[in-house]
Amino acid sequence: MTISNDAMSLASMGFTLLLVIIGLIAWFFVNRASVRASQQVRLLESLLEEQKRQNVMLHRLTEAVAGKEKAASTGERDSQDFIRLIPER
Repeated sequence: MTISNDAMSLASMGFTLLLVIIGLIAWFFVNRASVRASQQVRLLESLLEEQKRQNVMLHRLTEAVAGKEKAASTGERDSQDFIRLIPER
């Protein structure tokens, strides 16, 4: 009977050791995935900030171009209005 108890105890200890090893391997992969996800979130946040800066620059550029076009069109309109004021002979 002592051999049976010893074998049972050894098997129980081996099974526990196997579960601990499997648990550590699972923890390693879960932790690794978590770290990668955190890195991806940081990268996405930095991309978002860069995109916001680019949008602001693009908005300023389009306002500047629209302002120049508007000034040019009012200048042309003023010259056309001036021509209309002079009667033809």
